[in-house]
Amino acid sequence: MTRLEFLREGIKDMRTVGTITRSSRYLCRGMIKPVDFSEAKVIVELGAGDGVLTRHILEQMRPDAILLTFEIVDKFCELIRNTIHDDRLVVIQDSAENLPAHLAEHGFEKADYILSAIPFILLPRDAARRIITISRDSLKPGGRFTQMHYSLALKSLYEDIFETVKLSFVPLNIPPAFVLSCQSS
Repeated sequence: MTRLEFLREGIKDMRTVGTITRSSRYLCRGMIKPVDFSEAKVIVELGAGDGVLTRHILEQMRPDAILLTFEIVDKFCELIRNTIHDDRLVVIQDSAENLPAHLAEHGFEKADYILSAIPFILLPRDAARRIITISRDSLKPGGRFTQMHYSLALKSLYEDIFETVKLSFVPLNIPPAFVLSCQSS
């Protein structure tokens, strides 16, 4: 997908896509930094977009790990399925609210890590809270939820749901972004 095509998709459906530019390699690196790939066997990606973060995750994953990637935009799901050929990848075209059912369907109770690019700032607050809580409850003990944001307007929501929230800033992205790394025991 070209930058222009991504821009068009973002403009066409900002509430779902959440941005008009794909994540930079610096933001992708910031998102995967909290992941211990030597131990992670079940990784979930929420809001995969055109697969830019998906590729970064797959590059680091163990050969026996699995990546369940969620996306609701038809065009993005089709693009990922047609351009990323990796047996460890499962593309799920469904809402993140159904994460527990999809984990179970693939034989897993919980995930080690969940990385999210869902534009929660554009969702109703109760929907955002519901998905973030479902994500927390879908993590193994000590698991980590990592979220990218372009503002800190919802930081308190993560602090309400998780025991610890660590913040990092990625200036080399358009727009500059924050990465929230969240954990509960």
